[in-house]
Amino acid sequence: MSEPDRSELYQQAFHQAIRAHKSYRLYPERGREFLFVSGELLTIPEDVDRVSRKLAQNNIGTVRGRDFARMSRLLVPRTPDDIPEIVRLLRDPRQWPGERVPFVQPHHVLVGHGGNMHGNPGQPPKVGQPLAAPDPGSTGLGKGVVVGVVDTGISATAATDHPLWLGDAFLPRAAEVDAAYAHDDVFALEGGHGTFVAGVIRQAAPGVRFDPEKALDPTGLGTEEQFVAALASFDEKVQVVNISMGCFTQDDTASEPVRQAVEALPKDVVVVASAANQGTTRPSWPAALPTVVGVSAVAKDLAGVLAPACYANHGHWVDACAVGNRTSTYLKGRWELPGLPVDVYDRFAYWLGTSFAAPHVAGRIAATMTQYGLSAVEARNKLIGGKPEFFFGYGVLVE
Repeated sequence: MSEPDRSELYQQAFHQAIRAHKSYRLYPERGREFLFVSGELLTIPEDVDRVSRKLAQNNIGTVRGRDFARMSRLLVPRTPDDIPEIVRLLRDPRQWPGERVPFVQPHHVLVGHGGNMHGNPGQPPKVGQPLAAPDPGSTGLGKGVVVGVVDTGISATAATDHPLWLGDAFLPRAAEVDAAYAHDDVFALEGGHGTFVAGVIRQAAPGVRFDPEKALDPTGLGTEEQFVAALASFDEKVQVVNISMGCFTQDDTASEPVRQAVEALPKDVVVVASAANQGTTRPSWPAALPTVVGVSAVAKDLAGVLAPACYANHGHWVDACAVGNRTSTYLKGRWELPGLPVDVYDRFAYWLGTSFAAPHVAGRIAATMTQYGLSAVEARNKLIGGKPEFFFGYGVLVE
């Protein structure tokens, strides 16, 4: 089966997964797509009363929901799928003559950046060949550095499946385990994503430790609220955080919960995030935040020459790029999608996406820290600061 057909079937499965969540919705306008939580409107405490009154004037009833991340949540029970239209109404300055326009946004849904389309995975992984054992001469790279991995979690069997790569890399905790499978040994759409990301980081810095936090379910979906909770839940002192996920937003404005969660981290922590896989300049959050290292992807052509990856988002907000087509640590199991042959995996996979360029950059920052005795911020600056872009809108190449 051709790759376009493979991608199309995967997209169909992804949209079915959105529908299965029941409360998730896709705003489908081409080039402006985003996922949101049905019936939830986010504002800030200073504006919640004004917003409620304005909606009441427009015959839209609201109920106060549970607040999070200094955001106020309003529930819209009668017209839950009309959130984008309600946001558009409230952002219209004509609704507020002589007043400041209040802050309001949907409750967005983040996706793992394992492939194409509007940020969600475009293809399942392929069966990969086992990695060679880590180079004994490189095991000190990243030693003593803890990288926070905000993702699907890490497989419960990762340490035993990959004793040389992941055996001593993290302390397994029940709340941080990637459920991975839809049923039996059949993978969910992004099952194993976090385990794959962890392996990419360790290939760049074999000595690092991880502190995984789960913000996505095994289908690669998670709300801004879940992301905020994950970013505030590290059990160890992290120096670098890898986020191979993001959200597109209504009107491409920054996600306020995501921004606040990133800003709440200590200033000496470096955050690395993938740029998404729509193949446009559209910003993804948190990668597009100015304090985050946004990472796009490159690929090798048939001659072995690096070139911008066609799927990778790019733009002035991108800081770095790295190869996005990689083989890494995975799980045992099967891929079963209607119309595709069954693929059987034995702990390794090959996958592509900005999801896998970002952890390479995170790992290289950790390796640079130990190689030169630098802080995370200093290592980031040494790696990408003041260097020319690899290609316009793709940032500095990190090899």
